[in-house]
Amino acid sequence: MNTLTVDGTPVAHTDHGTGRPVLLLHGGGGPATVEPWARRLAASRDARVVTPVHPGFDGTLRPQSLTSVAGLAALYAGLLERLDLRDVTVVGNSVGGWIAAELAVLAPGRAGRYVVVDGVGARVPGHPVADFFSLTPAEVADLAYADPAAHFVHPDALPPAAREALPGNRAALELYAGRAMSDDTLLDRLARVTDPALVVWGEADRVVTPAYGRAFAEAIPGAAYALIPDAGHLPQIERPERLADLVWGFTSRR
Repeated sequence: MNTLTVDGTPVAHTDHGTGRPVLLLHGGGGPATVEPWARRLAASRDARVVTPVHPGFDGTLRPQSLTSVAGLAALYAGLLERLDLRDVTVVGNSVGGWIAAELAVLAPGRAGRYVVVDGVGARVPGHPVADFFSLTPAEVADLAYADPAAHFVHPDALPPAAREALPGNRAALELYAGRAMSDDTLLDRLARVTDPALVVWGEADRVVTPAYGRAFAEAIPGAAYALIPDAGHLPQIERPERLADLVWGFTSRR
């Protein structure tokens, strides 16, 4: 784990591989939901994968002024500058997808291309984001996975450090995303995106449905939309190689 200070905020991050840069943004489940896929992508493709920990997650410090998804997007624009990365593919899952979308709106040309994987953040009539904060972990898993029995791990079965981080992760998620995990203005603001974008969705996602994902893609000029069968809200866990193929195909396209 490395740490860089960006505008006074320490940003802990892992950095795997060499080659084309990828900024990988985790969702509310924390860095553990994307870190194995980061290592896999770096090992199997010509990729350098940088995965920051959103401040406040996994026991990291969060400055009092950092309270929004837009603030995280600005922070990661600064991280790309500090790392001197160009032609970056930004990949974000769930809340990380929302951050990626905000970054695409905030800093056109700063990264290069964006992949939103089962993102939240938009308000799509008739397709609300599941009420995550009212659900038990098992109920969240039932909505999030195509095969919950194969992937759900009860919090009591987690290693002590991971279990101790859960309340702080939950509090940080609520602070950044709000209980509704949506912004009334995002869908309209996505029309400003000028960089290439790919929206990827797990076909079995019931946290945010594939119809929600299609509306997300249609709001971004020129964005492509791809469904992954036998995957839910976390394709990087259920169908890691298929997601890697989609991301790398998009990254390699000129």
